Amino acid sequence: MENRLKDKNAASPDVWTAVRHLHQAIAAGGVDPQLLALVHLRVSQINGCSACVYAAVAAGKKAGDTDERLHNVAAWREAPFYTDAERAALALAEGATRLQDGAPGVTDEIWDEANAHFTEEEIGALNLEIAMTNFFNRINRTIKEPAGKTWG
Repeated sequence: MENRLKDKNAASPDVWTAVRHLHQAIAAGGVDPQLLALVHLRVSQINGCSACVYAAVAAGKKAGDTDERLHNVAAWREAPFYTDAERAALALAEGATRLQDGAPGVTDEIWDEANAHFTEEEIGALNLEIAMTNFFNRINRTIKEPAGKTWG
């Protein structure tokens, strides 16, 4: 698969500044980087974005997560490796991502469970991580960014 975008750096510097600020806002929300990587990974799996799956696994490993947890996130409901808080975040991520396939979205039950485990600041960071991941998934699927490549 060949990347359709010839020069990734051709985008306005303002775009990269905005993305950097959004990532800083996510980091300032206080959510564990391992959990942010799991959320990024699950959303990217749903959207079929190989570049973001690759990046999320790398981020999870960098944050100290295990292969066991990273490899099983697609089956998080059945796998015993996740805390209740992580499950709440993954349910939130799936609910916010699976809009196109007839899923009910983020139900009151999903929202209430997330609120039981996270502060408003943390939920804000999780929601922004979910939205940013969906954003990058769509860009990467459009330009056919291959796994293993990095934005730069």
